[in-house]
Amino acid sequence: MGETVTSILGNSTENGLQMGDKCPSIPPGAAEKLRTPAYGGEENAMIYTVSYPSPLGELLLAEREGHLAGLWMEGQKYFLGTLKGEPQERTETPVLRQAKQWLDRYFAGERPEIRELPLAPAGSAFRRAVWEILCDIPYGGTRTYGDIARELAARRGTGGGAAQAVGGAVGRNPVSIVIPCHRVVGSGGSLTGYAGGLEKKRWLLAHEGVDLERFFVPKQGTALQRRAKPAALVKKEK
Repeated sequence: MGETVTSILGNSTENGLQMGDKCPSIPPGAAEKLRTPAYGGEENAMIYTVSYPSPLGELLLAEREGHLAGLWMEGQKYFLGTLKGEPQERTETPVLRQAKQWLDRYFAGERPEIRELPLAPAGSAFRRAVWEILCDIPYGGTRTYGDIARELAARRGTGGGAAQAVGGAVGRNPVSIVIPCHRVVGSGGSLTGYAGGLEKKRWLLAHEGVDLERFFVPKQGTALQRRAKPAALVKKEK
């Protein structure tokens, strides 16, 4: 049985979910990873944002109602996502400071845990179920879209959705790096698209200790951005 929306999403009625509805088979511990705010207060709650200089370029972090609502790379596809048009203020809050410290440790080579941050990724029940599975992919590991579709089906006890639908949810993950959508690859070792760009996906995987020699960049497809360098030439910026 899945946990009720009230235990995972507070009083949220966003995305067609009503208080008391059930999310599809939320796995044990997921509430710790994807702790979400009760969006039942101010309809136009203030969003606080701050920039973070990283080895991958400037990152934008966003907080809403005491939770990390977004983390995007400069030029990323679906930038700001569902937060577009919301009132924003450039202020470093305690939550954003905590997220910056998490990133400091990550880029220094540590492996901070997802549950250390209060996350609020806004999305449909299907997308959130996919993002929860992403949180279970360990450092140094990868999963295919098919793997995630099968895991989703097992958790829901029904059809988990096609790998293509899973791909759409992965691509729209609003909290990059922390929710590790970069650890999702195509079947057969294909490094498929990444909203932040394939070179950044390769950098992140190499930074986490993944052997990139096992993967290749597809020659065709909308996700292809440019031919990636051989894995041996991938260097982590200092």
